[in-house]
Amino acid sequence: MTSGRQVAAIGQVLVDPGLDLTQRFRALFTLKNLGGAEAVEWISKAFSDESALLKHELAYCLGQMQDRRAIPILSKVLKDTQQEPMVRHEAGEALGAIGDPVVLELLEEYSRDPVIEVAETCQLAVRRLEWLQTGGEKQLDDGSTDKNPYCSVDPAPPAVRKSVPELRSILLDESLPLFERYRAMFALRNLGNEEAVLALGDGLQCSSALFRHEIGYVLGQMQHPAAIPALRAALELSSENAMVRHEAAEALGSIGKEECLTVLQHYRGDGERVVKESCEVALDMLEYENSEQFQYADGLVKLQC
Repeated sequence: MTSGRQVAAIGQVLVDPGLDLTQRFRALFTLKNLGGAEAVEWISKAFSDESALLKHELAYCLGQMQDRRAIPILSKVLKDTQQEPMVRHEAGEALGAIGDPVVLELLEEYSRDPVIEVAETCQLAVRRLEWLQTGGEKQLDDGSTDKNPYCSVDPAPPAVRKSVPELRSILLDESLPLFERYRAMFALRNLGNEEAVLALGDGLQCSSALFRHEIGYVLGQMQHPAAIPALRAALELSSENAMVRHEAAEALGSIGKEECLTVLQHYRGDGERVVKESCEVALDMLEYENSEQFQYADGLVKLQC
């Protein structure tokens, strides 16, 4: 069992802006895996950092931990319009991941936020909470959906089992509610084959930056080399939303193939800070993928359960 002193030592690494970002990421995901009140407290302290990428990952980890003690800090971050949109978005998603209906009113309020990525995230979180309240988790046990082979708490449940062409049609239909398209996205991810990967790659052309960012995330989870061309194109597109480019970079690092190395090394000098830092972290992930080093936690390299 990890002592309070050990947790504090890891926490000190996380909150030290003088340390390399990759060291701080490793500390963050170690705290996530340890869990508990002290880990939540240390993670919460780092929201004053200057790195939007780090703060985004702080919120992600608090959501994946599903600890109600994180609700106050996540609510504060969501409300803080001085925080970067990608950080506020992740705080909203994390509140949905925790799954406590006490935040429903807050999420409904920010479903009308002027920042579209924040508004769409909160709309999805509201739908997830409503799904949970109607016994949604029990529906996942009836065999009508493919099981999530990953350790993630997702912003939407997978769709009822359908063929890849049917799911692709739903995924790309921008007239449908975003929640239903997310369900198709996670159903495709759970299938895990090359046909599903290519269908998801087509989603990187959809209009919602939030949606494209989530496509990048699930392709990183799948770690399938067929995703490399679409992810590389997203990272190389300088006009693409930084939130999407960041996720594409991390996904390439997660896939961990040699052909990902050159593009990540090139964009580690990108003018957009969150992209630059994502490439640095992705290269660290790629190094892990090709070695027997310290095991990254399941949020960076999207390991199967």
